[in-house]
Amino acid sequence: MARTSKYTIDPAAAIKAVRWQAALYVRLSREDGDKEESDSIGNQRVLLREFAEREPDIDVREIYIDDGYSGTHFDRPEFLRMMDAVKQRAVNCVIVKDLSRFGRNYIEVGNYIEKVFPFLDVRFISVNDSLDSYRSPQSMNNLVVPFKNILNDEYCRDISNKVRSALDIKRRQGKFIGSFAAYGYQKDPADKGRLIVDETPAAVVRDIYSWFLRGMSIIGIAKKLNEQGVLNPTAYKISQGFQYRHPAGEKNDKLWPDSSVRRILTNKLYTGTMVQGKNKIKSYKVPVSVPQPCEQWIEVENTHEAIVDLETFEKVQGLLKRDTRTSPQERRVHLFSGFVRCYDCGRAMNRKLISQPYRDYHYYVCSTFKKMNKGACTKHAIRSDRLEEAVCATIRRHIDMAVSISEVVEEVNRRGASRLQPDRLIQALGERTREKAKIERMKLALYPDWKNGDISKEEYMALKAQFEAGLEGLARSIEGLQKDIDRFTRSWDGTLLSDIAQFVQFERLTREMIVELIDCVYVHEGGGITIQFKFEDEFEKALEYVGGSKIAE
Repeated sequence: MARTSKYTIDPAAAIKAVRWQAALYVRLSREDGDKEESDSIGNQRVLLREFAEREPDIDVREIYIDDGYSGTHFDRPEFLRMMDAVKQRAVNCVIVKDLSRFGRNYIEVGNYIEKVFPFLDVRFISVNDSLDSYRSPQSMNNLVVPFKNILNDEYCRDISNKVRSALDIKRRQGKFIGSFAAYGYQKDPADKGRLIVDETPAAVVRDIYSWFLRGMSIIGIAKKLNEQGVLNPTAYKISQGFQYRHPAGEKNDKLWPDSSVRRILTNKLYTGTMVQGKNKIKSYKVPVSVPQPCEQWIEVENTHEAIVDLETFEKVQGLLKRDTRTSPQERRVHLFSGFVRCYDCGRAMNRKLISQPYRDYHYYVCSTFKKMNKGACTKHAIRSDRLEEAVCATIRRHIDMAVSISEVVEEVNRRGASRLQPDRLIQALGERTREKAKIERMKLALYPDWKNGDISKEEYMALKAQFEAGLEGLARSIEGLQKDIDRFTRSWDGTLLSDIAQFVQFERLTREMIVELIDCVYVHEGGGITIQFKFEDEFEKALEYVGGSKIAE
């Protein structure tokens, strides 16, 4: 009769003796594509519960659900919460439907199931893959496991490439692909890829541009919006029922920061141009957004209604490039801020306060003289009030001239005089064209001369380069002459002159006038000034169009 050792242990009884505190992990994201229905949160939950109920040694501690999170990384809120429970020894068993639900990064998945979980004495079960690190340890070491992880990773990479390609196509078509419309717009309910104006915030955007052009600083605009109780973009979206979180942080005090004002002032979207692709995700495994160079942005014009016209937007961009800093106490920039430069060194002039017993004066002083070696430039000082008087008088003279020219232009157009052929330009065009043809013939003759031995190879190459340079210069000259002829053979609209004339009744100089009319004010040593107007070329063209003598008649 066979004897049984008292130390013999039944394997089945040993398994039943262990009680496992299990975490059921469920995950679903848009990357699952056509499998979304079979991998739905509900189906995964049912499958895992049924499995756990059939196992007498497993107690379900909690279900962890990451809905809408990619499997390419493990920075998922519920997964991290589950790992905290594992580290606290509250959970010692993790159960998933299959390996793809656990994750799609084959390196990270392999690290967890081969290193992390064994180190923490955690049992890992993948139901559909028939993997169980406790009952069937050999299944975890099977070559099929890493191969499945690689396939899951590759599936995610392929889906990522397809999604990126589809989104790029939509961007180039001018379709809006963002989750939330920019402040001032909302998605068209009938077409989510199209933006329509949201009038309440759009009015705020128009005010921001208007205030900035009239001389308010960016910080001053932010303070004014806060005083008026206007909700900032994040708070406004939340007030409209959107589940929106600003990426800069959790705090939302509903106040406007100056960065939001600046962002609005630099966003070309408000001109009716769809601008997308400003940021790019590094890779499908590294969900970090990095800014892209502006030349790589995708811009499509006239895709939606503009809140700000293009001319206003470009004026603002020009102002933003100027040095218009103010002290924290100031809400408005100074009248000439960003427009005054030293005539000799070209650097900006600093505005300084000089206190006298009887009154205070503001002076503009060359920044090179003030901040750097004083031998590098001279003071070039001018009093602020005298500068204003000089600029004001000069603008008045130019406005009077603009009005006179506009009247003559109108008369010339009325009489049809603009249809007179500009003989001088036509004659010059003919001369340039004949000269170009002559040089082309000379260039063609060079090759036979070289082959016949009349000139050396070095002479041939030098003459060829000389002729080609001459032809390029003539081509540019001919193109310019043709444009001038085309301009003279049609009526002159004088649009810019009309823009100047709108200030004919001005009483005092304003920031808006300076922005509209002046490009720069140069201060000479001794206090003299030179004003560079934005419309100087327009004046010259208009004078040439009507004939200088007509102004004096």
